[in-house]
Amino acid sequence: MAREVLSVTTDVSLADAARQMHERKVGAVVVLDGDRLVGILTERDVLRAVATGKVDGSVSESMTHDPDTVEPTETTGHAAALMIHGGFRHLPVVDQNGLVGMISIRDLMRLHLADESPRGA
Repeated sequence: MAREVLSVTTDVSLADAARQMHERKVGAVVVLDGDRLVGILTERDVLRAVATGKVDGSVSESMTHDPDTVEPTETTGHAAALMIHGGFRHLPVVDQNGLVGMISIRDLMRLHLADESPRGA
């Protein structure tokens, strides 16, 4: 899980959020209203906005509102099941105090493959 999560507010332009994602080399950004998680903006959301000609809007117009989340005490299997069945690759981790981090499908694959090495390595 990444603990340093890129976040923006709903009024940030889509282009600015995409620029920040590119600079940080991340595939998703959480959208906050104060300390409250209100959405997530992913690479797919940005691509959808470009494909439909909605690139001049704000993050709130393209983000996924009220995304699924997990708590830090949840198992990695539960997180993986949510991602697979929900069709997404990033999952905010929250506790009673708010955002704790972000887990990605890549994080889960690293855990799963930790004991294996690529062929020829």
